[in-house]
Order: sequence, then C-alpha cells, then structure tokens
Amino acid sequence: MAEWFAIVVISLAPALAGVALVLWLAPSLGLVDHPNERSLHQKPVPRGGGLGVLGGIACGWLAAALTGYELPRAGWLLAGLAILALVSLLDDRYGLAPGWRFASHFVAAVLVLAAGLGLAVLAMPGAVLALPAWLGVLLTLLGVGWCINLYNFMDGMDGLAAGMAVIGFAALAVLGLLSGDMEFALAALAVSAAAGGFLCFNLPPARIFLGDVGSVPLGFLMAVFLLWLEADGIAPLWLGLLIFAPFALDATVTLLRRLWRREAVWQAHRSHYYQRAALATGSQRRVLLISYGLMMGCALSAVLIYQAPAAVQWSALVCWALVFGFCAWRIDFT
Repeated sequence: MAEWFAIVVISLAPALAGVALVLWLAPSLGLVDHPNERSLHQKPVPRGGGLGVLGGIACGWLAAALTGYELPRAGWLLAGLAILALVSLLDDRYGLAPGWRFASHFVAAVLVLAAGLGLAVLAMPGAVLALPAWLGVLLTLLGVGWCINLYNFMDGMDGLAAGMAVIGFAALAVLGLLSGDMEFALAALAVSAAAGGFLCFNLPPARIFLGDVGSVPLGFLMAVFLLWLEADGIAPLWLGLLIFAPFALDATVTLLRRLWRREAVWQAHRSHYYQRAALATGSQRRVLLISYGLMMGCALSAVLIYQAPAAVQWSALVCWALVFGFCAWRIDFT
C-alpha cells in the first residue's frame, strides 16, 4: 500500500506543478483555445495542460522503475507517447494538416504492435475466438487509431476527459492488483494520479484545457492498457471496454450517426450525447456529475464481475446496455 501512495504522490505533484506552469505560460506561447462550432465554452481558455499530465506520468513510471518494478514495453510506449505529444503540441500551437496527425497515429499504432500488444483473440464471457494474424494486426491498428481519436472527440466539456482518465485508469490499476500484476497496476495508477492533478484545474469552469497534447496521448494510453490487459492475461479486453464504455459508446454511436446522415465527420460539431445533454440542460456541472456516475458505475461493475461466472458477466453487460440505451433515448427525444 505504501508503494501505491508513493506513486500517487510522485505522479500527482509534478502534474499539479506542470499544469500550473503551462497555465501561466500558455498565453505567451500561443496555446489558447478559442470557441468554435464544437465548443461549449464562450471565451478563450488556455490549453496544453496535457503537458503537465505527461510529466506526472513520466515521474510515476520512473519512480516505479527505480523501486524495482520493470515496466514491460516501456521503451516502445514512451516512443509512441513522445511522437504523439510532439505532433499534438505543434497542432495545438499551429494547426497542422490532418495528414500529419493521422501519420503520427499510425506510427504510434505500429509501435504498439512492435511492443507485442497486437490483438490475438476476440473474447466475450464464456467464449474466445482466435484471430488470424493479419486480422489481429488490422484490428489493432484500427483500434489504436480509434481510441486516440475518440478520446480527442470526447474532450469537449470541462472535467469530462480528465475525469474518465482518473476513474478509468484507477479501475485498471485495481484489476492489475487483483491479478497480481503490480507493474501494470502501478503504471495505470500513475496515469490516474497525473490526470487527477490536471482535473484540479479543469473542473467547471475550467481554467485550462488538455489540448490535443493531452487528449491524444490519453487515448493512446487507453488503447495500450486495454491491449495490455488482454496480452498478459490480466483481464479480457471486453472488461476494459466496459470501464471506458461512457466514452467509447458516445463517440462510436455519434460517428456512426453522422456517417449515416452523410455529414462531414472531420468537421467540428456539437452532436455528441454529452454535448447535446449540456446544451439541453444548460448545465455542464449536472451533465458532468451524471457522467461521473456512469463512469464509476461501469468501473465498479468491471471490478466486481472480474472473476464472476459468464452468466453474471453477460447479465451485467445487458443491464449496462439498457442503461445506456435509456440515456441515449432521453437525450434523443428531449
């Protein structure tokens, strides 16, 4: 337990200091988010707080390594994070062409494969399907790219993306602890704590935003840790997806709806469920609290059914499908 407390402090403190520094320097560096068609905020807000999150994660991972915990694949993953952070920071400052962003996403996904985290099976409660190697590679590339982008899409309301990181990666850390994989647990805990440092500045009304330099790496880490769960036998991938279901479902369903309507999916918009709920209620805080409740419910469910019989796991998934279906119905017809 002392190790957990130490990792939390070592990740949280640098994140707090780093975000405070970025908040002070952002205007002079041109890191300011001006309202657009997608925004829920009405005035310019500094961005780039993700730099503080990355600093906190790096400190936490380094502390774990120095205390004897060998973080597997750390070199590959740090290389992917560095590439994504650099390109995203340049995009935050100068606005890069989409090709540069997608190229960095592809390189990061290839590094995930190089780290040995390619998807080999598709598993659901009580059933496992082995994948051909080529299909596993394809699904891994697509999955990493989608996680990167969905996290970026969902970073559009104060406290939402950081809150998902705090809750989601904390739940992953608990799964690592239950499985006896302390390297995984401490690595996930560092991400959760660093995101918590940023969240202190991002609760509504936010003083600073993550920026792409924060949301893109967090999406990458989401993909990495979900694949890591499966690859090392910690837990099945679907259980990790349940933890992040509030993000994954909103982004995926919204994208499919926009494709169905033949809308330009690459253009800024405010048609995500969380955005429409905030606009309909006129209260970001209310929507954020409901979102936190869903996040914590999904996280707790994943931990509780971790080693439950398949029938119990299926029952939990069906219940959550009904909950999210009801939420979508209320927003669609309000």
